[in-house]
Amino acid sequence: MMSLSDKGSVQTQTKVLPQDSWTQVSCPCCVSEQVEPLVLIQLSDNVQPVTKRWLISLIEASKRHGGAALLAHPGEDECGDVIVVSAPRCTLLRATEDLGLCKKYRNEEMASFSYHDRDNFTNVDDMQEFLTLAERQYIVKNELDSLQAQKKQRIPGVPEALRVLEAWENICQKLVRAGVIKDIFPLHDQQRLNDVCRRWYSKKQIWRQPLDAIQSYFGGTMAFYFSFLQFYTWALVPPAFLGLVLTFLLPGGGGVVKEQAVEGVMEEEDYGPSVSGHMVQAVFSMLWSTLFIEFWKRRSSSLSHRWGTRHLTERFAEPRPGFQGTLGLNPVTGRLEPLFPEWQRQLRVGLVSLPLVGLFLGLVVLGMTGFYHGEALVQGFHQDSGSLFSGALLYLPSMAHTVYTNILKTVYHAVAMQLTKWENHREESSFQNHHITKVLLFTFFNNFAVLFHIAFYKQDLPLLRKKLASLLILNQLVNQCTEVVVPFIVDRFLSAAHKKEQEDNLEMDKLRAQRRLPPFPGLFAEYIELLVKFGYLSLFSCVYPLTAVLLLLNNVTEIPGDAYKICKLFRKPFSAPVSNMGVWQTAFEVLGFVSVMSNCWLLLLSPRVQEFCLEGGISGKNIILFAILVEHVLILVKIILAFMIPAEPDWVRIKREKIEFNSMQALGKQKL
Repeated sequence: MMSLSDKGSVQTQTKVLPQDSWTQVSCPCCVSEQVEPLVLIQLSDNVQPVTKRWLISLIEASKRHGGAALLAHPGEDECGDVIVVSAPRCTLLRATEDLGLCKKYRNEEMASFSYHDRDNFTNVDDMQEFLTLAERQYIVKNELDSLQAQKKQRIPGVPEALRVLEAWENICQKLVRAGVIKDIFPLHDQQRLNDVCRRWYSKKQIWRQPLDAIQSYFGGTMAFYFSFLQFYTWALVPPAFLGLVLTFLLPGGGGVVKEQAVEGVMEEEDYGPSVSGHMVQAVFSMLWSTLFIEFWKRRSSSLSHRWGTRHLTERFAEPRPGFQGTLGLNPVTGRLEPLFPEWQRQLRVGLVSLPLVGLFLGLVVLGMTGFYHGEALVQGFHQDSGSLFSGALLYLPSMAHTVYTNILKTVYHAVAMQLTKWENHREESSFQNHHITKVLLFTFFNNFAVLFHIAFYKQDLPLLRKKLASLLILNQLVNQCTEVVVPFIVDRFLSAAHKKEQEDNLEMDKLRAQRRLPPFPGLFAEYIELLVKFGYLSLFSCVYPLTAVLLLLNNVTEIPGDAYKICKLFRKPFSAPVSNMGVWQTAFEVLGFVSVMSNCWLLLLSPRVQEFCLEGGISGKNIILFAILVEHVLILVKIILAFMIPAEPDWVRIKREKIEFNSMQALGKQKL
């Protein structure tokens, strides 16, 4: 009937959930002795038993009777505040076809799943082999979210002001607004989770992660992130090696600041990278960023084919849970749902969101001004004293500015989220796009504005090198604390009492233990962190060649730290099937193009390059014209490289076209 757990897992779960309390199914092919708990519905503490029974009846009802065709369990008793949900085989298979997932056909090739042709797919009778745990849990969540009232009715056990359920109104969203449902989240399978942990962060598999196991347990969203992080870590090895060579083997490659006496006055002389080293690093950074993105596209397409998400079906988006408006008939679907005028949303964006974003960008400029003022003060103090202490103070303004930008970033992220919620976007994709756009705009300005100002306005490359070094070193220290130290303390000390309780009480309610965990905050902050550090490397590494070395060290701790947090510190998140990283991949591509212009002009501004040009008798005008020519040539080279490297390997393209051809043939046969 349903997906079956491993024996040990099933026996453990049945101690908590008696099998005879599950709702029954009418389909003979869906009957089974064991039911796998997949999703938990957390109800309010004061929910009425009659309300709980009504909701369970909706969950178990068939689709033609307005139900979700799922299985429900009342938890410990009918008066409890939880409902555990699973799914029968037929519901899982029909949803697999609706989502457009590809599964292995009888010839061992991937094919778009068809419910009518289900007997020709491998492992179709074993849901644990046919669908991953993440896919099964997402299907349950998707079916619950699709519950709609077929007629106007009253919700039993709910206050009069909230109990009316209009025809075609989304039931789960109505119950959330009425305070009946507090949360819905997928359940951990402890045995499988322990197995993933042993193969993942416990063995410190930084360079070769168990991506298939991650995708199976946590879903494609998580698997693509860690696959990209692993690919990025491997890709950092060549620029890190080049940075070490330029820093320690070439003369003047380290960018060391030395002091010399000129007529009794101490002056600083910057020994930045030599002309040849500067040019090599700049050209390498531009080519590296292009090759990195293009080869990642190929890797991404291979993974999406292997995981069966290359041909996902586009579906009409339902209103997101936080969407509010006046109930009315949707002109597209004819269903009753909240409606909100588009012009009101545009007014909110234009008159409130944009000015507030501009205000925060102004605060970035204010912080930049304070940084320059502090830099001038410590420079004057150092020139007067010339001591070792004053030399160390030269890095203080950069460190203080880094702290200021981090605080401002934290405040802005909270404001951006509230603004996007207030804008009241109907679809989840629109909500995410507006939120990401706000954060990316501020992130780029907050992290790179001062660096661009130092480089191209002040044209002070020694200050740029010092600022970049302080940013990388401070971020490295913060990352070591958050990714390594904090999880270590939580694991060894804060969770010690909880572990002791589990050891002493073998019958402990594992469902309640998962409810105590905080919800997973998502991968938004992780992608932002990767994007910023990628910008440091692709935009400014020619000034500070050790950038790649520091980023490589950061990633070595980032992978096990992130893995531990996801496995141990948060609830298991839902993960929709995805075919790539989405908008984040576009953001990395844009930074790659900006790196061409940045590196060309940084190369032009290098004192050694300017000195070299002057010695060769090249005028300033010709230098600028030559830089523009080189910039356009490199952009052309970047475009040619992107065109010459296909976004998917030939074997993936052939299999994709074969899947599309077979799908067209199958559709034609169904019509006949």
